[in-house]
Amino acid sequence: MSGPARRPMKAAGGKVMGDSSASQRRHPRVALELAVRLTSIDPERDRSGAPFFRATREQCANVSAGGACLRTADPLAPGSRVLLELELPDGQAFETLGRIAWSRSVVLHDGVLEAGCGVEFLGLSSEERAPLERWLGGASV
Repeated sequence: MSGPARRPMKAAGGKVMGDSSASQRRHPRVALELAVRLTSIDPERDRSGAPFFRATREQCANVSAGGACLRTADPLAPGSRVLLELELPDGQAFETLGRIAWSRSVVLHDGVLEAGCGVEFLGLSSEERAPLERWLGGASV
């Protein structure tokens, strides 16, 4: 989605992204546009107060060794735990537990909704993280 201060990410194979807050990040981001499956672990509540769980297909905007940015019209609340599943461009499957670190929904001046959330990867062993790090290492060269 585009907006006055943002340009859409175009790299589907991954280039390290410039970011004004890059100095605050532990891991460099790589632009990556692909479908991901996001499943909530913590129940949400509908308008009547009844609990429900979410299993949706969303769009990844970028990824790092520590997390991913997702485009979604209906972001989960910060602190929510999720299961994130994706297939890296090299065909490797990647699955991890995560926590919604931030979420936002902004209606831009042209009426377009720009919404998304950040998922922090949790509890990955070095073996579980290896396929992602291998792909990220090749993508950032």
